[in-house]
Amino acid sequence: MSDNGQTVIELDRKRMDASCSQDYETLDRLIADDLIYTHSTGRQDTKASLIGAMKGGTTVYQKIEPSDVVAQDLGDAVVLTGTAQITVLSKGAPNSFGVRFIDVYAKRNGTWQMVTWQTTRLP
Repeated sequence: MSDNGQTVIELDRKRMDASCSQDYETLDRLIADDLIYTHSTGRQDTKASLIGAMKGGTTVYQKIEPSDVVAQDLGDAVVLTGTAQITVLSKGAPNSFGVRFIDVYAKRNGTWQMVTWQTTRLP
């Protein structure tokens, strides 16, 4: 695996941890302003709406555990694929499920940021 791939895998783990610890400063740094975030339900968020839902308590990530993550280094972009177990409170209702994800990071002005997240719920 390339250095870019490993770097982005580690950054994405930090993003997942920041989501669970409500570390909005880290999320703001790691998520691109033009993010397209597609949930396993098909609902889409922007950076503003995703972080807004977290801050407002509509979406409270409690645990995100990635596994089998593979990186494809495309130079100024890295595509991550893998699976994750997610535990979340959604509008106050607890939910726990597995997903397969595609996660894209782009290098802009020397900084890696997540630009796309897409998940499919596992059976």
